[in-house]
Amino acid sequence: MYLDLAAIPKYLPYFIPAAWMTLKVTTFGILLGVILGLGTAFLRISEKKIFNIPARAYIYIIRGTPLLLQLLFIYFGLRSVAGLSALSSAVLALGIHNGAYIAEIFRGAIVSISSGQMEAARSLGMPYTRAMIRVILPQALKRAIPALGNQFIIALKDSSLASTITINELLLKSQQLASSNFMMMEMLLTAALFYLFYTALFNWLFHILEARLDVSSA
Repeated sequence: MYLDLAAIPKYLPYFIPAAWMTLKVTTFGILLGVILGLGTAFLRISEKKIFNIPARAYIYIIRGTPLLLQLLFIYFGLRSVAGLSALSSAVLALGIHNGAYIAEIFRGAIVSISSGQMEAARSLGMPYTRAMIRVILPQALKRAIPALGNQFIIALKDSSLASTITINELLLKSQQLASSNFMMMEMLLTAALFYLFYTALFNWLFHILEARLDVSSA
């Protein structure tokens, strides 16, 4: 199979808006996932069933079904009811999906902190909520950084599924260009280069963050 590698630099500028869209969907999706994940983690570790059971159900349902199914369900199911745009549907689906995984990341980090620290904080007169926010959570967040970095990379690659609901991200742009220039492999390779660039960039950024926070000593 002949690959016209010289075509890649020529078509790179056409991918810039799609690359920005991929970054936007991923960033907003992961931010929503962090918010949902942290809230769900607190519900998950609660001893009260009224909080614990819904959190368990959310995690079980989301982790037990494909992201593509969730994306299509939100896009076709909620668009007519809530008037969601394709972009909002993609961000919401990615956020809900990642929230279930991030919840388990936060839960694992929280329960890994020695119970003696909570007991010490309570003995000093701190209410449970304040002790959790000021003593436990900062340490848990520090320990969760490596796993959160991995989840961000996963979310970046999962954002390609947004192409199924007409979001003009990298994968859809490569297909659109290939339909006009008949260079499918070249366009897919160009999209792959953007994904690899993003992955390398975010791995580097999270590595710096881990070093700054000295995660290994957490």
